[in-house]
Amino acid sequence: MILLKNVTIVDASNELHLKKRDILIKNGKISKITTSIEQPDARIIEKEDLHVSIGWFDSSVSFGEPGFEERQTLKNGLETAAKSGFTTIMLNPNNQPNPQDESGINYLKSKTEGNAVTVLPVGNFTLQQNGQHLAELYDMQKAGAVSFYDFKKSIQNTNLLKVGLQYVKSFGGIIQSYPQDNHLAGSGMVNEDETTIHLGIKTMPAIAEEVQIARDIQVAAYTGARLHIPTITTAASVQLIKEAKKKYSNISCSVSTNHLFLDTNDLSDFNTHFKLEPPLRDEKQKGALINGLKNGVIDTVTSDHIPLNIEHKAVEFDQASYGSTGLESAYGILQSLLDTEKAIEVLTSGYQVFGLPKPKIKIDETANLSLFIPTEKYTFMKNDVHSSSKNSALLGKKLKGKALGIINNKKTVWNG
Repeated sequence: MILLKNVTIVDASNELHLKKRDILIKNGKISKITTSIEQPDARIIEKEDLHVSIGWFDSSVSFGEPGFEERQTLKNGLETAAKSGFTTIMLNPNNQPNPQDESGINYLKSKTEGNAVTVLPVGNFTLQQNGQHLAELYDMQKAGAVSFYDFKKSIQNTNLLKVGLQYVKSFGGIIQSYPQDNHLAGSGMVNEDETTIHLGIKTMPAIAEEVQIARDIQVAAYTGARLHIPTITTAASVQLIKEAKKKYSNISCSVSTNHLFLDTNDLSDFNTHFKLEPPLRDEKQKGALINGLKNGVIDTVTSDHIPLNIEHKAVEFDQASYGSTGLESAYGILQSLLDTEKAIEVLTSGYQVFGLPKPKIKIDETANLSLFIPTEKYTFMKNDVHSSSKNSALLGKKLKGKALGIINNKKTVWNG
């Protein structure tokens, strides 16, 4: 039994929105919500300025296991997600072997069941992610896959994307298409702009993303199937999706929290923590992403959490692997850029985007809650990184807002 004392409820759909209440949770369900509850046998959670919302949702999380346990095990990854305020994560096929059939999805579900964090596996779109033959999409969906994605690999064969979309439409599947035309991207590692042109690093034009998105929108419009475009990064991409949404209802997109907060100015000292995929863009593009999120063109945010052990980052920039951890810093970034209500809105919009039931803060509902303090200001340091890999691009950055834990699946993780 858990008793949350004097917590501010952040839930725009709830009549108790922004009101302070006590919340009693018994056997994993919300038992009572009122101004004051006395329950001597309950575990009391109380902290100044403590807020609660429905559980946060992250649509793009990678761990190492299976195959790359030295980066991050499932156990450490799920602990990290819980301490970072996330009750539900979509686990990318960014391991070895990747899930591409029913057994692969079942393995991940069995390995992660019983945890405080709910894991929704994402299956391969193509076999071995080689872009040639469709994986067993229907069987994976039946087993619990929430979407299909060749992680960070663009679908270069337009007809294969069309066929895949037509196929999943029959059973309500969702395909994710990484927004990059490889021919235009070439071997570029950073954005092409006035800052990076002086760095001596091969650059990638923004049009490499925008051309791919324009193509994907047309194919999705033709098929009528659900397409999700992950981690967009440019102003033109936002505009393309804005125009598409005026005509079509089957297209959604996300943005990485790192791309909302960082830009190519951070690359000046060649710190490999800032080598990300897609690459960081300039300040103007970053501003367009923030505006796109505020006005609802961008549907949801993701931490795009990618743990990498030091051997992948403590090398020359052109030899380093792409990626940064992101779970631990995601809320602090959003609370630094947005007001609390909007931050929570975009942290929980993934349920709707991926067609999943949205939790509720109401009596007799299952407790699926995130706990946080929106006002705390701090510098993000290594001791804030719960992941076994420490490759965070946010180290040393000033943030506002801290996640303190979750209540979900009849379990409580409290980091307060």
